[in-house]
Amino acid sequence: MAQTGLGLMSRRLVLASASAPLRSSILSNALNVREFCSASSESESVKFDIPVPFETHLCDPPEQSAVATKQEMLEYHRVMYGMRRMEISCDQEYKAKHIRGFCHLYDGQEAVAVGTQAALTNDDDWITTYRCHGAALVRGSTYQEIFEEQFGYKGGVVGGKGGSMHMYNKKTNFYGGAAIVGAQVPVGTGLAFFHKYKRQGEEKTPVSLAFYGDGSANQGQCWEAANMAALWKIPIIFVCENNMYGMGTSVDRSSANTEYYKQGNFIPGIKVDGMDVLAVREGVRFAKEYASAGNGPMYMEMKTYRYHGHSMSDPGITYRTRDEVSEVRQSRDPIESIKKKILDAGFATEDELKATEKEIRTEVQQALAAAKASSPPPMEELFTDIYSTEDATQEGKRLVSEFPEEIRMPDRANTRINN
Repeated sequence: MAQTGLGLMSRRLVLASASAPLRSSILSNALNVREFCSASSESESVKFDIPVPFETHLCDPPEQSAVATKQEMLEYHRVMYGMRRMEISCDQEYKAKHIRGFCHLYDGQEAVAVGTQAALTNDDDWITTYRCHGAALVRGSTYQEIFEEQFGYKGGVVGGKGGSMHMYNKKTNFYGGAAIVGAQVPVGTGLAFFHKYKRQGEEKTPVSLAFYGDGSANQGQCWEAANMAALWKIPIIFVCENNMYGMGTSVDRSSANTEYYKQGNFIPGIKVDGMDVLAVREGVRFAKEYASAGNGPMYMEMKTYRYHGHSMSDPGITYRTRDEVSEVRQSRDPIESIKKKILDAGFATEDELKATEKEIRTEVQQALAAAKASSPPPMEELFTDIYSTEDATQEGKRLVSEFPEEIRMPDRANTRINN
């Protein structure tokens, strides 16, 4: 069921990627959604106000409204809620010690992933941080594959070899989570350079999006990549997911300039409410239209918030208060926001939304149970995909692995373990 929902979303998104050009002014008299409540079929569109104004740097803002159908809105809710339940399950499995190592959860930031994918096609590249579960989900991985990857099981996104921080899907041009802070930004710039290199005449190209957190924003490699992208007019969107804290350090303590959408200096930028899925969608469409037309890069700042700590080892309340987290949940929660829009538009009733959420909880639990019933990859997989020949396997999925003549294994018998 979860795969079907995401598949529907992906098919629709191909149509949704045709975005409007840069506009010279905000729509001054945006109509309220309630005026459009006569929409009765799934294909009819409703215009929604975007409450938090876009802020821009060196460019005019897009319209302060968004048009969406019933089908789109219900799908956004379904995927966002599924993402939330998946991350809650990951929290529980980590505490039960079924997930080991590092684990960075995405709950609270769902609108960023879902809104971004709604503005793209899978021809556009996506590379992100180690907080990558949400991106993996909207780029085609299933709940079960994401769970198995964290368990280190063979059915995982990358066969159980990457874990929480290293999910990847070449089929959908998702180039994964990067564990080195900021390292994905120059890689994403290289992916975008490929699109520039292949561009014919004045045709629009796919774009690449390099996501990074506010804690990465002042990395030297980010500045270097931005400079190169501006010089060569590379079609990349630098997306700062500003969740207000880099690990346990607030943005005010880490950045001299906390207006991250302006950090490109002479590169245009836009700041978006990252808790509003429609605002994210329209902001990414706006940036993609600019970058894909040969104008070069654009900066984006998604103002969002994470409910968990930086990672599962961080309780998340030593540098912020419980009241702060609670206030965001009550006033800005992205799932509650889209539910209100759906109800105001008459797209569904409260009972229908509750039924959907119950169904999704069941889907996630079934996927988790199936993941737990799986097993680690066979021992011989330990040595594959490290050295390889240039020959493809019979299945054509990967290159033939080349095994070294001798592999030194740990001498466990003579290893002293401190208890």
